[in-house]
Amino acid sequence: MASPSLYWLRNDLRLTDNAALTAAAAQGPVIFLHVLDDETPGAWRLGGAARWWLHKSLEALSATVPLILRPGAADKVIAEVLTESGAASVHFTRDYAPWSGGLERRVKAAADAAGASCHRYGGFLLHEPESIRNGSGEPYRVYTPFSKACFAAGEPRALKPVPQFTVFDGKLKSDSLADWGLLPTRPDWANGMAAHWTPGEAGAAARLKNFIADGLAHYADERDRPDRDVTSRLSPYLRSGEISPGQCWHAVRAAQLAAGGKLDRAAEKFLKEVLWREFSYHLLHHWPTLPEKPFRPEFAEFPWNENPQALKQWQKGRTGYPIVDAGLRELWVTGIMHNRVRMIAASFLIKDLLIPWQEGERWFWDTLVDADIGSNSASWQWVAGCGADAAPYFRIFNPVLQGEKFDPAGAYVRKWLPELAAMPDEFVHRPWEAPALVLKAAGVELGKNYPHPVVDHGTARDRALAAFKEIKGAA
Repeated sequence: MASPSLYWLRNDLRLTDNAALTAAAAQGPVIFLHVLDDETPGAWRLGGAARWWLHKSLEALSATVPLILRPGAADKVIAEVLTESGAASVHFTRDYAPWSGGLERRVKAAADAAGASCHRYGGFLLHEPESIRNGSGEPYRVYTPFSKACFAAGEPRALKPVPQFTVFDGKLKSDSLADWGLLPTRPDWANGMAAHWTPGEAGAAARLKNFIADGLAHYADERDRPDRDVTSRLSPYLRSGEISPGQCWHAVRAAQLAAGGKLDRAAEKFLKEVLWREFSYHLLHHWPTLPEKPFRPEFAEFPWNENPQALKQWQKGRTGYPIVDAGLRELWVTGIMHNRVRMIAASFLIKDLLIPWQEGERWFWDTLVDADIGSNSASWQWVAGCGADAAPYFRIFNPVLQGEKFDPAGAYVRKWLPELAAMPDEFVHRPWEAPALVLKAAGVELGKNYPHPVVDHGTARDRALAAFKEIKGAA
């Protein structure tokens, strides 16, 4: 009888298009091991929303295959399971977080010590970070040429079907999901997320199918409209590996072929967003300090304003700027924020409040169901102007004009700020300018049921530009 093979599940919680599982299944009965490793990532252990998602995703997967669940440093747990099971091989999908390379080397050492072979596979990305280089053989620092190089590299590899496998039937100890305490202790905290999401591989497949059928055609023109439901909302499924980027890419391509073959503007725009995720991990792999330090070193001397009170107002959606507050309220309830609003809210934190981008990054890490170490750090640095291919620091979003442009009827604001539901369109994005009679008719009492603006945007903009001149002059 063949020796068992150990499949270490990481951010690849699916059976379809899974190279690591396919290889493990070919070598013997499979041990499906997931490790809750809060030790290795240190301060970047999973945040609250991501832990809720992990519980629900593992719950869904365990209905299909039996999981061995253990906590601890992953390399040590794997060493224990190899000893207990006599598994002859270890298989896992590569990860790209700053701590993952060292962990994978320790897993290889543990396998060697146990006399087991160790195998690592791609699948979390379309392209391995080493495979896309510029003409000088260096990593790309700018997104547009990177994306062109990815398109020029040809279609991603063919998808792998769910493999035939047998499950190891030996006795191995396992925690229950409840033992891990991944769900919030206050049940109401997660009710909104539960109403908006179906974690798991089946939920991911359904979301992709619905997006292609209903949202893709409008994606290019309306993706920046938070009042319209045209975005894919696939990011948390990609983060947990319940769907692969290859599945998303090939599904969109197949839909285009069925419609006539040519890649239209909407599909191209979506695939470019998939490639932004690739670019983020490309940067993270080559510059592993990205989550902590500015890519552009001159920003290390930026004169930030430490303001815990303003940070708390931003976190709770109480800044007095409706489009910003609506985004932070949406985030708190659903575990996600519309991408355009993420940029507006991030710009406000960094440039209107002069609060370090790392504070916003950490808040998103704890509250986003799609909290992703690559995209989160690259995107915050992009808004802050200190990242690779970043928006210049002096590009400062006006939250009123952004709200009026992308939520023109105020539908998004009214949805997440019910206290402003009766405000007329003219003032819904600038309630402090409304006459007293208009505020009274709408039931709005500034400073009571909705706050005054925490800063004047014009004054804050001038202050941000002056701060930027300081580091520019120093450079």
